[in-house]
Amino acid sequence: MSNFKPVSTFSFAGQTVRRMGYGAMQLAGPGVFGPPKDRDACIAVLREAVAAGVNHIDTSDFYGPHVTNQIIREALHPYADDLVIVTKLGAVRGSDGSWLPAQEPRDIERGVHDNLRNLGLDALDVVNMRLMGDVHAPSEGSIEKQITALAELQRQGLVRHIGLSNATSTQVAEAQGIVEIVCVQNHYNLVHRADDALVDELASKGIAYVPFFPLGGFTPIQSSALSDIAQRIDATPMQVALAWLLHRSPNILLIPGTSSVAHLRENMKAAQFVLTDDVLAELDAIGEGNGEH
Repeated sequence: MSNFKPVSTFSFAGQTVRRMGYGAMQLAGPGVFGPPKDRDACIAVLREAVAAGVNHIDTSDFYGPHVTNQIIREALHPYADDLVIVTKLGAVRGSDGSWLPAQEPRDIERGVHDNLRNLGLDALDVVNMRLMGDVHAPSEGSIEKQITALAELQRQGLVRHIGLSNATSTQVAEAQGIVEIVCVQNHYNLVHRADDALVDELASKGIAYVPFFPLGGFTPIQSSALSDIAQRIDATPMQVALAWLLHRSPNILLIPGTSSVAHLRENMKAAQFVLTDDVLAELDAIGEGNGEH
């Protein structure tokens, strides 16, 4: 039985980032809409994250809308030189909190300028094009129009790097034919492993893979097997699920989100766990039992 501690950093968007990052979505109000109940607590979480070594923050101007970016600016501007802020485009919010497609070139240009203004930046480090489809699974279809529009904004100096969110492997290949893609952000976790082949393909090319967790993180996979493993190694199920992702592939970057400093510290500890081969095999079996591996 061997112990394996994964590497803690990855070369991403011209920087060396720590693989345990932070996702800002939960800084907005309920349903990722409107202001948070406690803005000061959100500011404290962001400052604690950076103090703890986080230098990769994921956000979007459609969180709120505008709310999370404005809180990030208030908490962290002027930004540290090594901080990579990744945002995404592709949707806007209706007055009722609905998520509406915003995939036309004019929408993309407007979205870039909204992010620049609310984050207080002259150029965005990374912009992910969030493609429409089900939240749990992307849909096929050409994305040439969207990526060409983003590439033009990159040429203008408003965007440094481009990524994709909710994309199929076919769409990743199409985008790579137009512009360099530095990351893919898709739904992936211990039991939802439809992207296994894509994770490995991107790893071979040095491209980051960033799992997102819809509907409140790992709640759907609080299985008895996961809970048993967590108890055995003195961890929470969420910590084990995050640690498994760090062990899964060196190109995986994590962006767990929270509006609580205590929960943030708990998530950060997941990077310290060393999982044995036996534990990894047990965790892999949970995914295999779900039929998606």
